[in-house]
Amino acid sequence: MRIVIAEDSVLLRAGLTGLLADADHEVVSTVGDADSLLVVVERHQPDLAVVDVRMPPTHTDDGLRAALQIRDRWPEIGILVLSQYVEERYASELLSGAAVGGLGYLLKDRIADVAEFLAAVARVGDGGAVLDPEVVAQLLARTRRRDPIERLSPREREVLGLMAEGRTNAAIARALVVSDGAVEKHVSNIFTKLDLPPTEHDHRRVLAVLRWLES
Repeated sequence: MRIVIAEDSVLLRAGLTGLLADADHEVVSTVGDADSLLVVVERHQPDLAVVDVRMPPTHTDDGLRAALQIRDRWPEIGILVLSQYVEERYASELLSGAAVGGLGYLLKDRIADVAEFLAAVARVGDGGAVLDPEVVAQLLARTRRRDPIERLSPREREVLGLMAEGRTNAAIARALVVSDGAVEKHVSNIFTKLDLPPTEHDHRRVLAVLRWLES
């Protein structure tokens, strides 16, 4: 299998190259930054790109964003992401595409077995999928956090959006050209769907807005 490695740690890059070469894979290029990754992928058209999440130029999520570009431009190329952590936003975007084959996301500190790592490389290169259990757990938790907002109707989301702007029920009614009673009903439905029962101090309006902002 022809492989490109993108990893800014020189030692880890060399270690991965040696492991893959010993397993009879051909490492056609190694790079240390996200911009160079896109260049060598276009040049070599490998079967697989092994990509670190945090790389130059910003050392944040450059590798994962480059992986998204590769997925969009060359969907036939497998991508195996290696990371110290789960970058939820871009990981969800990468794994929610129409073509979910040829993708892997593993946490570096949980890769304790060389044979398992090489098996993951082979599986992703052959069009399969490999996900670290912790990645799955965090993405499911993110989905559960978003679920309550998904329960809201379009009108209820509109009302909640106006609540997030700090508007009173009366101001929301004027903005939507509806009665105060209609807004009160929408607000009540929002509290119910977001699982916000009445409390002694009744901070439900603030909590509802916080959930909106987290979504």
